[in-house]
Amino acid sequence: MGVGGAERVVHALATGQRHAGHDVRVVAVLGNGAGPAFLAPLDRVGVETIPLRIPPRAYRRERSEFLELCRRLRPDVVHTHGYHVDVVDAAAARGAGFPTVTTVHGFTGGDWKNWIYERLQRRAFRRFDAVVAVSRPLAHDLERTGVPRARLHLVPNAWPADDGPLLARAEVRERFGVPSDRFHIGWVGRLTEEKGADLLLAAVRLLGDLPLTVSVVGDGRCRPQLERVAVRLGVSDRVRWLGTRPEAARLFKAFDLFVLSSRTEGTPMVLFEAMAAGTPVVATAVGGVPDVVSAQEALLIAAGDVAGLARAIRSVHADPAAAADRARRAGERLTRDFAPQPWLARYEHIYRSLP
Repeated sequence: MGVGGAERVVHALATGQRHAGHDVRVVAVLGNGAGPAFLAPLDRVGVETIPLRIPPRAYRRERSEFLELCRRLRPDVVHTHGYHVDVVDAAAARGAGFPTVTTVHGFTGGDWKNWIYERLQRRAFRRFDAVVAVSRPLAHDLERTGVPRARLHLVPNAWPADDGPLLARAEVRERFGVPSDRFHIGWVGRLTEEKGADLLLAAVRLLGDLPLTVSVVGDGRCRPQLERVAVRLGVSDRVRWLGTRPEAARLFKAFDLFVLSSRTEGTPMVLFEAMAAGTPVVATAVGGVPDVVSAQEALLIAAGDVAGLARAIRSVHADPAAAADRARRAGERLTRDFAPQPWLARYEHIYRSLP
């Protein structure tokens, strides 16, 4: 329930479907006071939001309350996002006879608890009426692990372009205290192991001769560990930890380069944000990334290749004109291939095809 990619997809689906004339409600299972940053934008555009405040591990109560909500609302389809609701809530809806769809945004790995949830989620996928994968590798993985092909759909994410105007480059750099003569690298995402912020820190260590500043936008359980890594590598004075910024999508003009260093991805919305801003991109060729940008639109490297990441950053710094040309082509591809209307129509087709 933060401001990540899956949340952006839910926002875009809900607002797009409402504008198409459908009756849409977003039910959010909340705990520990979470939720306003996720729910408020939906409320502002007239999408009804229903928070279910459930104590941790109160699964029976959660199923009961969600089932009662379904019986009252009588939805034509229940569409879930995320392993918790895929396992707990979709099963309750399906058992009561409501068609269920899930969008699979990817698998994060992590600790033993996440591992157990992902195993349960993979088993649950086999019982959904429709399972949507956001990238080709993810679709192949789901089919390999038991999702029936007839119920599996490939629908890469789209770019809704609903974040408002981009903030001016000079304004953001001044706000963040980045001097105009510094080469400013942006990294945006959850600070978790699979997102690979540690790989960027290691690459920065190899670029001591360049006048770099790295702005890390985001937060997560690995932040304290990553801050210690930056100190150990001797790059802490070149890295700014900016925390979660709800307006992150509007900041990209401030970056000379956006780095996506993930070890695994679905179809990352943050990549669309960089493309929309015309910011040059260096990205790991994981998940759906190569289907979004090719070598004509970004510099792609292998996952985990620290030396390759450093070389790519150095290349962008050395030849900004070539980087700008790739960024221009990326923006053209974003408009051409990832518009929201065909994406929304694809989801509506899936909904209407359900038994």
